[in-house]
Amino acid sequence: MKRDMKGNWKRLWAVCMAGIMASALVSCGGRVKPNNNLIENSDKNKKIVNLFGPMEKSNPNADNLSRSAFDLTIRKAEEKLGLTVRYRTYTAENYKEKTYDEVVLDRVRSNMDDLYLLNPDSIQTLGGEGRLWDLSELDCVKNLRDVVIKANTVDGKLVGIPQEIVAYGLFVNKDMFDQYHLELPNTQEEFLECCRVFKENGIETPIGANRWWLECFVFAQAFADLYNGGNTDAEIEALNKGEAKYSDYMRPGFEFLQELIDKGYIDAAAAYTYEAIEGEGPDFLAQKTPIVIAYWGAANTETAYGKTDFNMQVIGFPSSRGQMPVVPITGYSVPADAEHLEDTLDVLEIILSDEALQIYTETNRVISPSKNIQVDCVPALAPLNDRIQENIYVLASNAGMKMEQWGNVCILVRNLLGGATVDECMAELDRLQEASAAK
Repeated sequence: MKRDMKGNWKRLWAVCMAGIMASALVSCGGRVKPNNNLIENSDKNKKIVNLFGPMEKSNPNADNLSRSAFDLTIRKAEEKLGLTVRYRTYTAENYKEKTYDEVVLDRVRSNMDDLYLLNPDSIQTLGGEGRLWDLSELDCVKNLRDVVIKANTVDGKLVGIPQEIVAYGLFVNKDMFDQYHLELPNTQEEFLECCRVFKENGIETPIGANRWWLECFVFAQAFADLYNGGNTDAEIEALNKGEAKYSDYMRPGFEFLQELIDKGYIDAAAAYTYEAIEGEGPDFLAQKTPIVIAYWGAANTETAYGKTDFNMQVIGFPSSRGQMPVVPITGYSVPADAEHLEDTLDVLEIILSDEALQIYTETNRVISPSKNIQVDCVPALAPLNDRIQENIYVLASNAGMKMEQWGNVCILVRNLLGGATVDECMAELDRLQEASAAK
C-alpha cells in the first residue's frame, strides 16, 4: 500500500488481498440504534456508509477478482439494507508523499469515514488509542476462526475482521527439487542442504528474494513454539511486560538469514532493491531460481504465479516444528466516533456473514476467516492449506502484543540486507520493545 521502506509492501498487501458512536450503550455492551442515518447529499434521503480503502469500486466487467469479490458482498449489503456504500479511495498520486497507513491514521483520528480496511500496525495503533469500535458483539463473530480473534484483539476488544486470511509461504519449483533428488525441506538444516545442492549444481541464486517478505523466515523460527507450544498467552504476557525479549526469539531467524546471504543463497544487493514479485518473479518463472516467497493469492493470479510451466508447490517456512505458514492479518474496522455507526455495523454483519464469505471465498479461492467455510484451493496450495487447517501457523501480526511486529521486523531485515550486523538489528529490536512498553 505504500511506496516508502515500510509502506510499499503494505500497498501491495491491501490490494491483494486487502463507524462509530452510538448515542448510548445498554449495560450489557450492546448497541442502541440512533434515530436516523440520513445525510443531505445528492442522493436525497439516501442512507450512506463511507468506506475508505486502497481500491475504488470495480466495473461490473472488471477482471480484478479481489475487487469484484468484495463488491459482490457490498452489493448484497446495499440491496438488503437499502443504502449506498460510498467508496473513498487512497491513491499515492493524491496523497503525494503520504503512505496509506499515514493517511488512514489521520482520517480515523479526524472521524472522516465510517469503515476502513486497516493494516496490522494501524489496527494495533488505533485500537490502543481506543479509536476503534469493539466488534465482538456482531453475530458473525461466533463463526470466526480463533486466529482472527487472537490477532485483532486489543485490550480485550475485537477491533478488526478481514474477509480473508492471507498466508505467506515458500513457492517452490518441485521439478527442480526432483531433478536433484531433494525432498521439500521441513527444518532449517534441510533447507540449507537444498540450497547447497542447488548452488553446487550451477544455480547462482537458489532463493529469489525481495525487500519486503524475507521477514517470514524470521517469524517462522521465532514464533513456532510460541504459537504452537501450548503456552501462547503466558509468553505474550512476558513479552508485553518486558520480562522476555523479542530479540531472544528472533535472533536465530536473523542469524539464519545472514547465513543464507553469506553463502550466496540470497543476493542481498538485489533483494534490497527488488519490489515484490516484480523483482524475483521473472527468474522463478524462467526456472533460473527454484524458491521464492509470496502470499496465498499469488498462486491464483496469472499475473503472479498462477500459471507456470512447471510443477509448483507452496509450503511453509522451515522451523523447529516443520513447514510453518506465516499469517499477518488485516481487517475492516469501524471508528469509535463514526457518523453512521448503526448502518456500518449492519453492513459488516452482511459482508462478514457465512453467506457472503462463501461468495468471497469461492470467487477469490482464499482462506476464509469463518471456521465454517473451507477453501477449494488450487493443488499447488494444498501443502500450505493442510498446515493451516491443522491450526499450525505463526502470526506475524498480533494486536495483543505491545510491540508491532510485521512492519518493524521488515525494516530490520532491510537493514540486514543493507549491511547491518545481526547484533545491530537485535539492539534496535530491544530499543523498539522498550519504546513500546513505555507508551
